[in-house]
Amino acid sequence: MSKRDELIAKYAADLKDKCGVNADMDLLTKVTIGCGPAIYNADASTVSGSDESELATVKNNFLIKKLGLKDGADLDKGIQAVMDKYGQSNRNKYRAVVYYLLTKHFGKESVY
Repeated sequence: MSKRDELIAKYAADLKDKCGVNADMDLLTKVTIGCGPAIYNADASTVSGSDESELATVKNNFLIKKLGLKDGADLDKGIQAVMDKYGQSNRNKYRAVVYYLLTKHFGKESVY
């Protein structure tokens, strides 16, 4: 089992245990691959739900550039909804899981 496969399995378990979501493994795999080498870096592989600059980066680089969404208050609400679903008290919010949940939230599975 490759390192990426191990991480994808860990993300799927996180989705099930912490978010109550049964992952679409095909989409989760594509989202994880889309994250690139960031998934292997301890700092870059997670998203801080309380860091405004990090959430702005998620909004600009992922929602606007990758998913092609228009900037607006609904993007902030979507990010907040995903952070609430993942659990604000959960310290390790994996980037691939957050991106997966955002992709599902905005119905942009077709991008992948």
